[in-house]
Amino acid sequence: MVDAWLDFMLGPMRSVGDVYFEHQMIFNTLIVAAAVWQVRKKRPSRSVEETENL
Repeated sequence: MVDAWLDFMLGPMRSVGDVYFEHQMIFNTLIVAAAVWQVRKKRPSRSVEETENL
């Protein structure tokens, strides 16, 4: 059922999905690492004065 749906939706691009499924651990690790990096980059860093008051 899922294969038929993927064939219908992706058509000739199905080979891209095959490559993804073969190497999904690598791709998912890169995506999660990029998301964590973006979250850490947007978070304001605490100054020395703020950490001394805690």
